[in-house]
Amino acid sequence: MVHQYKNNGYNIVLDVNSGAIHVVDDVSYDVIALYEDHTPEEIVAELSGTYSEAEVKEACEEVASLVKDGELFTKDEYENYIMDFKKRPTVVKALCLHIAHDCNLACRYCFAEEGEYHGHRELMSYEVGKKALDFLIANSGSRRNLEVDFFGGEPLMNWQVVKDLVKYGREQEKLHDKKFRFTLTTNGVLLNDEVMEFCNKEMSNVVLSLDGRKEVNDNMRPTLNDKGSHDIILPKFKKLIETRPKDKYYYIRGTFTRENLDFSEDVMHFANEGFALTSVEPVVGDESNPYALREEDMPKVFEEYENLAVKYADMLKEGKDFKFFHFMIDLNQGPC
Repeated sequence: MVHQYKNNGYNIVLDVNSGAIHVVDDVSYDVIALYEDHTPEEIVAELSGTYSEAEVKEACEEVASLVKDGELFTKDEYENYIMDFKKRPTVVKALCLHIAHDCNLACRYCFAEEGEYHGHRELMSYEVGKKALDFLIANSGSRRNLEVDFFGGEPLMNWQVVKDLVKYGREQEKLHDKKFRFTLTTNGVLLNDEVMEFCNKEMSNVVLSLDGRKEVNDNMRPTLNDKGSHDIILPKFKKLIETRPKDKYYYIRGTFTRENLDFSEDVMHFANEGFALTSVEPVVGDESNPYALREEDMPKVFEEYENLAVKYADMLKEGKDFKFFHFMIDLNQGPC
């Protein structure tokens, strides 16, 4: 499988199966797009109105050389194993616990409807959480490393149960030769010194929810009394990452909407405030919502990702400690 795209003036070709990345000129880019389904003669004829015959032939030879070297149009080595993989015994390696079906913010775009998930506001009991961990252990097979994310709503609204379940999990590790990797996703309103100390000891990763600049965040993430949350949360997040051990991860995670299509500025806001690990994702919602992304917004969204790529590269050139994650979060750092 080959994926082609253009970014900031570069023609980029990714060979998915080998992992090879190529930056190519225009003629090679167009040749690659036709290569699998056309003969060299057909490619020359197809591109004759754009490039000279010599240019196209030379590009075809270069592409053929890359194919021969296993750097382009490589075969999927695992294709024949798919059916065997599907027949394997089911193994559960991770759980996301909705520890609190309640929240102390009223985010306009929240799929959980302020933590309620179309239901009543309630908190998970220790007994239910304990059974969930038992289920994970019982269905994990020979897998030793297990993952549990405390989610909501806002999990800090059920903090005692979170602590009790972590304690129970640590006890079970010794009995079953397992290792739990606990993570927490929080809006930060209830963060205090005791919570930070516990998270820095027990949580392998903490996902911090904030949307960026004050005006952007407060527009979409107000408190229950319709006040801004940015100034409440930001100092707490800063304190947490300042005290966090180097072997523990965090990332600050925002959502961009139709109302902040210049979201690269929100990423820069995070960087300027000292957050080195950042993720900003597009909102998901029906187009009838005023904040939802629409088809006509896509050119601006793509343009903004290109702007972000330039700013990201500039920061790396300056030696700044910064990483931007998108969708597929590194398993060593992501929440689940």
